[in-house]
Amino acid sequence: MAAKVVLVTGVGGQLAGSLVARLATDPDIERIIGVDTVAPSMRLLERMGRAEFVRADIRNPLIAKVISNAKVDTVVHASCTAHPAGPGRRTAIKEMNVIGTMQLLAACQRSPQVRRLVVKSTAAVYGASSRAPAVFDEDANLIPASSSGYSKDAVEVEGYVRGFARRRPDVDVTVARFTNLIGPAVDTVLTRYFALPVTPSVFGSDARMQLLHSDDALAVLERATLTSKPGVFNVAGDGVLTLSQAIRRARRVELPVPKSVLPMTGRMFRGLPLVDFSADQLQLLSFGRVVDTTRLKRDFGYTPGYTTGEAFDDYVTGRALRPTVNVSWLRGLERRLGSVRQRTGDADTGE
Repeated sequence: MAAKVVLVTGVGGQLAGSLVARLATDPDIERIIGVDTVAPSMRLLERMGRAEFVRADIRNPLIAKVISNAKVDTVVHASCTAHPAGPGRRTAIKEMNVIGTMQLLAACQRSPQVRRLVVKSTAAVYGASSRAPAVFDEDANLIPASSSGYSKDAVEVEGYVRGFARRRPDVDVTVARFTNLIGPAVDTVLTRYFALPVTPSVFGSDARMQLLHSDDALAVLERATLTSKPGVFNVAGDGVLTLSQAIRRARRVELPVPKSVLPMTGRMFRGLPLVDFSADQLQLLSFGRVVDTTRLKRDFGYTPGYTTGEAFDDYVTGRALRPTVNVSWLRGLERRLGSVRQRTGDADTGE
C-alpha cells in the first residue's frame, strides 16, 4: 500500500521536521501533516513546503480527530525523546513519551484508514551493563539501564506498540531502534558531551560506542514511511569507536574520574550547554552498547552510508571542534574536581 496521507509527530525536532520536508517533495503523497506542541524553526517550516503543521499535543485524545478527519493512512511516531535534558524536564518527557504514545496508538486503533505505523525507538532498550552481551540483536531481552530514565520509557513504548500490532494485524508496524544519533546539526546529551573542552570519563572504563549519522536515520524513516517494511530493526553505522578514541578524534582532553563524581562534573563547565549525566548516560559511558544490523541490511534493505567513525568525524568537522583549553582554565577545573572528590570521599567513608 502506497502512503497517501502521512502524519508525523515531533516535527518541532530536527529529525522529524526534516522527514516532513523530504516527504513534501514526493508527488505521490497527497497530504503531509506535521504535529507537535512547538512549531518548527522558520527555516525548517520553509523547507516543509506544502506540508501542514498542526499544533497539537498527542497526549490529548483530540489527536484522534486529526487522524480520522484527515483520513491518515500512515503514521510516523518520531516524538519520543530524551532531550532536552535536566531533572526538571523528566516528568514532562515521560508523559510525552509514554502517555503520548498511548493516546496516539489508541487513535490509530480506532481509525480504519491507518495501514502503516512507523515508530522511532532506541537501542537504549537493551540497557548497558557489565553482564550485557557484546552485541545485541533484535531478539535480545529488553533491560533498561535505569528504572526511571529514557530507556525505561522506550521499553514501555515498545510494549504498547506490540499490543497495538496484536490488536490491528492489518497494520504494518515498523520499529527502528536507533543507536545514538550524531551529526553537525544534532543536539543531544552525547553531542554536547563530546563538545566539552575537557571530556570526563569513567575511571577504569573505555566503553564501545556505536553511532548513527542523522542522514542515515532520516533515510531509514523515509523508506519505512514509503514502503512496507514491518518488523523491528537495529539501526547503526558499521564499526565501533571506544570512548577514548572518540575523545581523541574530537581533539578533546580526557579526564578520567570516579563514576560517583561524573554527574557533578557537568556543573563544572560554566557557560556551556547543559550535559545531564543521568543514570542511562552513566551506564552508556561506563559499558557502551553495540548492536547487530544484519536484519537492517538483509530484510529492510538499507546499509547506512556512514560508518560509526565517519559519522563521528562529520560531527567533529561540522561543529568545527578545536582544542580550546588553556592552562589556567584547566588548573581551575582540577581544583574544583579535587574539592568534589574530597567531599565524595568523605560521604563514602561517613566522615
